[in-house]
Amino acid sequence: MQVPAPFDPARRFVRIVEERPDGMVEFHFAVGEPELFVEMMLPRSAFDEFCAHQGVQPSHDVVLPAERGGEGQSWTLHDARTQRLDRHGAAKPDPSADPGTA
Repeated sequence: MQVPAPFDPARRFVRIVEERPDGMVEFHFAVGEPELFVEMMLPRSAFDEFCAHQGVQPSHDVVLPAERGGEGQSWTLHDARTQRLDRHGAAKPDPSADPGTA
């Protein structure tokens, strides 16, 4: 049995999820373990600065617990927005609900 490497908070990971047409970069940021991440979004210049400050080289690789035989959720908020919510049709706001638009 292979012993897992000890948790090392000095290890940082950035995985680019999407580079949007509006100049925003959607990405995952992890400390210590690539499978445990937060989803973030920054303008390109701020993203580049963030990566330099964290000392990481961004990647497009996908590392999720379910893909490595682990358990837990195998989708992200990005997946929910682009694959699950969009296919059901996003709720459209009711213009009559906002008195400033009448």
